[in-house]
Amino acid sequence: MNARIETPFPDIRRWSDSNTGLPYVWSFRGTSAGPHVCVNALVHGNEVCGAIAADALLREMSSGLQPARGTLSIAFANVDAYHAFDAAKPFESRCVDEDFNRLWDIATLDGPRDSRELRRARQLRPFYDTVDHLLDLHSMLEPAPPIALAGDTAKGLALANAVGVPPHALVDSGHAAGKRLRDYTGFGDPASPKTALLVECGQHWEAAVADVAMQATLRFLAHFGMLDVAWLATRGVPGTPPTTAQKVIDITQVVTVQSPAFRWIHNAQGLEVIAEAGTLLAIDGEREVRTQHANAVLVMPVPQPKVGQTAVRVGAFREG
Repeated sequence: MNARIETPFPDIRRWSDSNTGLPYVWSFRGTSAGPHVCVNALVHGNEVCGAIAADALLREMSSGLQPARGTLSIAFANVDAYHAFDAAKPFESRCVDEDFNRLWDIATLDGPRDSRELRRARQLRPFYDTVDHLLDLHSMLEPAPPIALAGDTAKGLALANAVGVPPHALVDSGHAAGKRLRDYTGFGDPASPKTALLVECGQHWEAAVADVAMQATLRFLAHFGMLDVAWLATRGVPGTPPTTAQKVIDITQVVTVQSPAFRWIHNAQGLEVIAEAGTLLAIDGEREVRTQHANAVLVMPVPQPKVGQTAVRVGAFREG
């Protein structure tokens, strides 16, 4: 797979010695009461868009920008993987030992396993426990329109709709391989006031991905009243909620790879709509993977998935 890298990779080492005692985690307090809101970057080390947005926001905060209320935190998660990035092998620094975004169930966090990612997750866990509202910035392996991942709760979709970017929102329950940070404890609990939104901003290194991440960040912070309205307006963020409704995709089928002989039959593309039910997508060992209904929407297909990983999620556009 060829990779054209159109994005800059900011030097984030200046943010290592933070004001929280946690490396690469910064917090800023407003002058009035409000929620603890976090912008989270680099769950995966080669997904640079979050680092670009977080670095830009920290530079603004360092130059005197202050939260309008509550506490605004900015965190770089899997920094070891980020520092291992090699442009000659750009796909290999997603993680060091294992996927940071499959570790967020209590049994795994409290269990006996060890890895670089688990050590960092355990270090950051008490911090995430204090966060009321989380924005987790990601990007995709293959070119596809950006999409907001709302989880499977009504509050998650309400947050995605309120932020309003990108124009598509996915309602899903995650992956068989492990729980995502956006679903950790209160974030994924329908009864908790905590919320989280994961935004896939586009292909990892395409030129537009950083702009999507920055707009999602600013609109997320605007929704919670975290930054001055006039300052946001100078960055292209209006003082009113979005007027264009997002297109919502409900996941109906998650294809988890069972065989090392998995192979694609259909050249799947992100947010592609397959008109006919029963269309053959892939062969997974002796199992045929077919669309289960008409007008099936393919979400974030992985060209060469491994056993236990999600090959593709399939859904349907919600009407009304």
